[in-house]
Amino acid sequence: MLYHLFTYLQSTQPHIPGAGLWQFISFRAIVAAIIALLTSMWFGKYFIALLKRKHISETQRDEKTDPFNTQKVGVPTMGGIVIITAILVAVLLVANLKNVYMLLMIITTLLLGTVGFLDDYIKTFRKNKDGLNGWFKIFGQVLLGLIVGLTLRYCPQATMNETVEVRAQNNTEVVYKSPDVKSTRTTIPFVKNHNANYADLFSFLGPNWKYKAGWIFFVCLIIFVVAAVSNGANLNDGMDGMCAGNSAIIGVGLLVLAYVSGSTVWADYFDVMYIPGSEELVVFLASFVGALIGFLWYNSYPAQIFMGDTGSLTIGGIIAVCACIIHKELLIPILCGVFLMESVSVIIQTQVFKFTKKRGHPVRVWKRTPIHDHFRTSLEQVHQRNPQCTVHFKGSPVLQHENKIPIRFCLITILLVAFTILTLKIR
Repeated sequence: MLYHLFTYLQSTQPHIPGAGLWQFISFRAIVAAIIALLTSMWFGKYFIALLKRKHISETQRDEKTDPFNTQKVGVPTMGGIVIITAILVAVLLVANLKNVYMLLMIITTLLLGTVGFLDDYIKTFRKNKDGLNGWFKIFGQVLLGLIVGLTLRYCPQATMNETVEVRAQNNTEVVYKSPDVKSTRTTIPFVKNHNANYADLFSFLGPNWKYKAGWIFFVCLIIFVVAAVSNGANLNDGMDGMCAGNSAIIGVGLLVLAYVSGSTVWADYFDVMYIPGSEELVVFLASFVGALIGFLWYNSYPAQIFMGDTGSLTIGGIIAVCACIIHKELLIPILCGVFLMESVSVIIQTQVFKFTKKRGHPVRVWKRTPIHDHFRTSLEQVHQRNPQCTVHFKGSPVLQHENKIPIRFCLITILLVAFTILTLKIR
């Protein structure tokens, strides 16, 4: 709202001093981050007090799973509401609400936030540990993927320029761009020619059908990416400050990628596709990072509030949709390497255990999954639950405290984010 107000004031006579600042992405991004951070910290304080008065809290952690016997009695959950509120307040105040990509991010936040809230509501108020039926979660993720994919396909504002070049002529910068097109092209790392076209995978269908098949494939890929990243973020949310810290760092990496994709100068420098309008994502991602940092004020060890599925599913969806909008979805395995590691560890552990249990001798690859729990679980705890079980990767006998593991995972994420940005030049 402030963006549109000051844009109007800038067009009036006489000009309002300072109104022109709101046209700069960097200025609005910083303002959005500050607003989101302060909103998250201010609202979080009162939200925690409200939940405690209503006795809306996480159930006590099973002491057998925590060798340090960390007490989590009476800690409120559904803290994702704080994150979502902070993001929306900052975005509604600072962002260009006519931008199609901004509208997609708002829809993403509200849709997956609703799905996560229903899951937390069933767990907390109806005392059903299974929460929302898994098919409803999948439906929400598929619906979001379809909305994003079809918008990118049919909305006139959602275009891209495969190449852009900025030249200096007569002391002015002149931008030369390839035509605005709708394309299934994407950025791939470590390749001289950065771009690949999904439609080329279906060349055998002929020139008329390969383009249609390419878009169907792209929409299906968006659905898969949304489901994978949101579930990965959900698995990563297992320790104080873990998911919020990692996601804030990933958000900074996406902010850089969005800024590059939305700037003709930087798109030319890095030789990546230029996506007009995607620079507005920088404002949203700044709000996203600010909200998460503000939430960490209360979620860092020892946590005063948990984000719940309301937060983790929303966070994963935001990361996935943003990456797909700027056609950087193939960088997600690197950018979100920690989420990928968590998901893969659960899949491998589950399948190996089921297969070996049928043979009469159950085997665990790790002591416990998601993988972050492996570092705070002892072999004695595993054998107490299943004396016949064998563990392949036993790890160090010295267990790590919960206030150390999230920090180490965040350091890994910093390295992965830095490497992701470097892939723009490593080819």
